[in-house]
Amino acid sequence: MGPRRIEKPSSVKRPERESDVQLISRVSGGDRQAFEELYRLYRVRLARFLGNLVRHPQLAEEVLDDTLLVVWERAAGFKGESKLSTWIFAIAYRKAMKALRRYDAPIEDPGAENRASQDDSPEQAFGQTRLHQLLRDAIAELSPEHRGVVELTYFNDLSYREIAEIMECPVDTVKTRMFYARRHLRKRLDGELPDWI
Repeated sequence: MGPRRIEKPSSVKRPERESDVQLISRVSGGDRQAFEELYRLYRVRLARFLGNLVRHPQLAEEVLDDTLLVVWERAAGFKGESKLSTWIFAIAYRKAMKALRRYDAPIEDPGAENRASQDDSPEQAFGQTRLHQLLRDAIAELSPEHRGVVELTYFNDLSYREIAEIMECPVDTVKTRMFYARRHLRKRLDGELPDWI
């Protein structure tokens, strides 16, 4: 008798997806409580994604509001062909790209360097702050499309296929953007974060 093979159930993530589908279904029916729950689930992730993508706090907040308004008004348009998060991030990405095309002001976050760190010791805080600043500076040099791929991959844990859906481009384009973004980050960081890239 050989080793027993343990098979994972095919629906390991299914309960989350079903709850997402049920939640958006309730939202499409005009259920404000369901929308509030959806808002709580996605607001922080969307705010971080949009803030890093557009790099202007007021514009990011405006795009976030526009995104959630579209989700509220067009919830019935979600057909379940992708994950709910993919559908929502696609709306956010398109809204952000449109907003960036209209926006001419320089993009700067003056408080970024002075934000408090969660590290325990001053040495760790200094090291982390330095690395975060290097990373922020390097990512800031990327085009919005390249920043979007990096943000969605590393900070939102989406697959290339999901990113392609969000950005409305082929998967190979996403891979190419990631290749060039990584190459830029490697060159710019010059060995500071080799494991990350």
